[in-house]
Amino acid sequence: MSTSPSTLFDKVWDSHVVRKIEDGPDVLFIDRHFIHEVTSPVAFLGLKTRGISVMYPNRTFATADHNTPTVNQHLPVQDPLSANQLKALEENSAKYGISHWGLNNPKNGIVHVVGPENGITLPGMTIVCGDSHTSTHGAFGAIAFGIGTSEVEMVLSSQCVMQPKPKKLRITINGKLGKGVTPKDVPLYILSQITASGATGYFIEFAGEVFENMSMEGRMTVCNLSIEMGARGGMVAPDETTFAYLKGRELAPKGEAWDKAVAYWKTLKTDDGAKFDLELTYHADNIEPQITYGTNPGLGTGITHHIPFAKEVKDGEASYKKSLDYMGFHEDDQLIGKPVDYVFLGSCTNGRIEDFRAFASLVKGRKKADNITAWLVPGSHIVESQIKEEGILDILNEAGFQLRQPGCSACLAMNDDKVPAGKYAVSTSNRNFEGRQGPGARTLLASPLVAAAAAVTGKVTDPRELM
Repeated sequence: MSTSPSTLFDKVWDSHVVRKIEDGPDVLFIDRHFIHEVTSPVAFLGLKTRGISVMYPNRTFATADHNTPTVNQHLPVQDPLSANQLKALEENSAKYGISHWGLNNPKNGIVHVVGPENGITLPGMTIVCGDSHTSTHGAFGAIAFGIGTSEVEMVLSSQCVMQPKPKKLRITINGKLGKGVTPKDVPLYILSQITASGATGYFIEFAGEVFENMSMEGRMTVCNLSIEMGARGGMVAPDETTFAYLKGRELAPKGEAWDKAVAYWKTLKTDDGAKFDLELTYHADNIEPQITYGTNPGLGTGITHHIPFAKEVKDGEASYKKSLDYMGFHEDDQLIGKPVDYVFLGSCTNGRIEDFRAFASLVKGRKKADNITAWLVPGSHIVESQIKEEGILDILNEAGFQLRQPGCSACLAMNDDKVPAGKYAVSTSNRNFEGRQGPGARTLLASPLVAAAAAVTGKVTDPRELM
C-alpha cells in the first residue's frame, strides 16, 4: 500500500476500483445510482431484452423531475411523451424493487436536490446518474458524475461502470466574498476565466477559504457547475459543515454507525504534498455579481462590465459572433439596463431553500416589474414546505410573485415551462445554450440575487444597488 501523499479524489476513486484494465478504463463500483424518467426507459428495456435484473435495487433511487409540470401536479400530465416516460419510471421501479418518488410524493423533487436532503448522498461515495449535473453531489466529498443511457444499464445490471481515471485539477480561492456575491457567482467567474472547456479531462477539487466558508447548499451550486467547465466533476472535502448538514437526515447513518462514518469522513482530505496535474488560484476580491451574455456558460462577466470584444475572448471569433447574434447583443454593449422578459428561480443549481431566502431578501418590500413573467420553482416538496414555514411565501406573494410546484421547470425545454423565442430570461439554472429554455429563447445565467434584481426592475440590474 502506497504511503505517498494522496489527493481527496485519489482516496475515493482508488478505494472503489474493482478492476484495472491495462491501457484501458477502471471498473468502478458505484455506491449510489439515481435515475429519472428521461434517461432510464431505454436502459430498462435493455435489461428486459437481455433477461437480466437489477443487481442492487436498494442502491438505486428514482424520482420524476425533468418532464413534470410545475402547476396542477394533481391532474394527469397532458404531454403524451412526458406522461409515457413518467409511467415507465413508475412501472420499471415497481418491477425491479427500486425506491420511487413520483409526482405528489412528499419526497419528490429534482434528483440532485432530493438526494442530499434525504441523506442518500454521503462523503466518500461514488454516485452516478444519467444526468450531467450529477456533479452536484461532489459537494459532500463524493465522486459524482453523469453517465449515458448504456452506462445506466451497466450500473443497473452490475453496480459498476467503466471509466478512465481523469486528471486532477485543484482550484483554490482565498479571501472573503464581497457584498452581493453569492456561491453561484464563484463558478460563473471561474468559467469566465477558463472557458467552458478549460477543465476538460480533469476532476476538480475546490479548495481555499471561499469554499471552506460556504454552506453545503453553496458548495452544491459550485459543484453543479463544474461540469460546465468541461470537467468530469468537482468535489469539496467534507468538514464540520458537511457533518452538521447530514446529521439527522432520514437515510444518513445513526448512532454508532454515524460515529464510525464521521471518523472515516474526516480522513477524506487531500494530504499535504499531494500532487495535482494542474493548479489554478484566484482571489475573492476579484469576483463581483456575474451574468452571462453568450450561448455557453463560459461567456460571462462581472455585471458592471461591458461585453468583451471578440479579440478578448478565447472562443473563436466566428462562433463568438454567432453567439452574440443569437443573443441580440454586440461587442462593448453594457449589460446593466438590458431589458428582461422572464426570470427563473430554480433548477438543481439554485432551487434550494437558501436560494429562495436570497431572492426573498431582495424583493421584500418591492413589487414585481409589470414586464416580467416570473417562474419561482422549488427544487423539492421539502423546499416548498420550508418556503411556506419560513414566511418566504408571504413575502413573495406580497411582492406579486407566485410559487410553482417542484420540478426541473425552465432549466430545459422538456416540460411546459418554455421561454418564447426572442425573449430574454435571467435564469438561475446552469446552461444558456441556444434553445435550452425553449426554441429561440435567450438565457442570461445569474445568481438568485441578480435574478431578484431583474424581477423587480424589469432589466439587468446590479443587486448591490438594491441592498
